[in-house]
Amino acid sequence: MIREKKEILFSAVSREELLRWTSDLVAIPSYSGLPMQEQAVADYIVDLLKKEHIDCRIQHLVGGRCNVIARLAGAGAGRSLMLNGHMDTVPAYDMLQAFEPRLKDGMLYGRGTTDMKGALAAMMGVLIALKRTGTVLLGELIFSAVADEEESSIGTIALLESGMHADAVIVGEAMGRDAIAIAQKGLEWFEFILHGKTVHGGRQDEGVNAILKATRLIQVLQEQLAPRLKARCHPFMGCPTLNIGVIRGGTQLSTVAGECVVQMDRRFIPGLETYESMYRELSDIVEDLSRKDPDFRCTLKVLDSSVMKSGYVHQGMEQKEDEPLVQVLKTSLEAVSGKPARLTGCTCWTDAGLFGHYGKMPVVVYGPGDLTLAHSKEERLDPDALEESYRVYLTAAMAFCG
Repeated sequence: MIREKKEILFSAVSREELLRWTSDLVAIPSYSGLPMQEQAVADYIVDLLKKEHIDCRIQHLVGGRCNVIARLAGAGAGRSLMLNGHMDTVPAYDMLQAFEPRLKDGMLYGRGTTDMKGALAAMMGVLIALKRTGTVLLGELIFSAVADEEESSIGTIALLESGMHADAVIVGEAMGRDAIAIAQKGLEWFEFILHGKTVHGGRQDEGVNAILKATRLIQVLQEQLAPRLKARCHPFMGCPTLNIGVIRGGTQLSTVAGECVVQMDRRFIPGLETYESMYRELSDIVEDLSRKDPDFRCTLKVLDSSVMKSGYVHQGMEQKEDEPLVQVLKTSLEAVSGKPARLTGCTCWTDAGLFGHYGKMPVVVYGPGDLTLAHSKEERLDPDALEESYRVYLTAAMAFCG
């Protein structure tokens, strides 16, 4: 009887519908810099869900941005579950026909197929299947499609500040077909501004070359801090990292550089490090170099593009393997796919960090697609993975909410 019920639910939404919804969403640009960036995607989602008689609404945010929130009320005695995904994408960059979704060699191509409009379509499919079949779960099922995950996460922060809460959350970022991320590194982008003294190159002894001071800073980061980070490994997240990604300094060859900027990506491990300890470690290095060299002057700051709303930073998250959500999703994935599920850490940053750290909700990351293709000119999604994720989300919702 249970098997028959699942088959009825699985078939309530077709593979063709999932592909059409994903394609429609991809065809609506929602990349960074567009005015009212997510509005057209939100309108599409709300129109689709309302046609299926599902309770949903748009939550308006600052600057013309918005979220979509949909709910299926439970019978009253079960756990609540939130399915979460983001509506924004990165720009097309060098991807041709980025907003012209097309099937090629059995794959669906287009910006956002993997990151993450396919997951949005699969999650909408869960609500639609339950509604079409008249299935009422014991606990409430919530779907949230949020703004701005690719930048400052104002959408998920707005959800949290509005008081939205669930007993667990699944964030639909692409993890591959066999993987569930139960841990995620925290993230911050730092900027070191090295201050020198500009003089003519012919009188360089009278100046202070900020580029040379930057090389000293980089040397210390690589030779002293990097080895310490390698000693802080986590079974799912690996080691914390630092990456010097950008360096800019000087104006021309015959002038001693008066300023040099070094920008660094720092990933930290929740449980082994805190945001505060990570920042203090960098501050201590700057202060130590300043004590040893009176000409070493450096300003450490968070990169402007990484600053979130006051009171929030890019925190990581970690769940225990025996957390009910982890076990439900693992069992559901194995039941649908017929293969072992792999518990892992998420190598990118997602809104799961906000749900876990600030929302105090159990959260995992699972979604269709290959993460290595996100943001690339070859972004694409396997329709088999799309349909499988729909079935996994549906199975997990039934098991978790009851």
